[in-house]
Amino acid sequence: MEIKSIHHIAIICSNYELSKHFYMNLLGCKLIKETYREERNSYKLDLKIGNNGQIELFSFPNPPKRPTNPEAAGLRHLAFSVRNIEESIQYLQQNDVYVEPIRIDELTNKKFTFFQDPDGLPLELYEE
Repeated sequence: MEIKSIHHIAIICSNYELSKHFYMNLLGCKLIKETYREERNSYKLDLKIGNNGQIELFSFPNPPKRPTNPEAAGLRHLAFSVRNIEESIQYLQQNDVYVEPIRIDELTNKKFTFFQDPDGLPLELYEE
């Protein structure tokens, strides 16, 4: 078996319209397809990230909260590559998104920082 790339990341949100706005309008993800699944009272929003990546944004009635912090077993965070981290941070802050101070990756000497989506999912910006 040979894995070629990551196809998509699936995210369950608690407020569909708020998360849709966040990922599309603030982060600039492009719409691939939006599907309402009546039998589940659920939306599935397929979003394009960059050239190859995708996010599947799901809504479900009353999803359970994230049980613990990012150090719990499982997916820790989702990281986005950016050309200029300072410009990206400024843009997010102008849109009322709290962004942590910039850190330096001690292994690569690259700049990175964290912020959260509307449900508190940890997201990272990592400068190319």
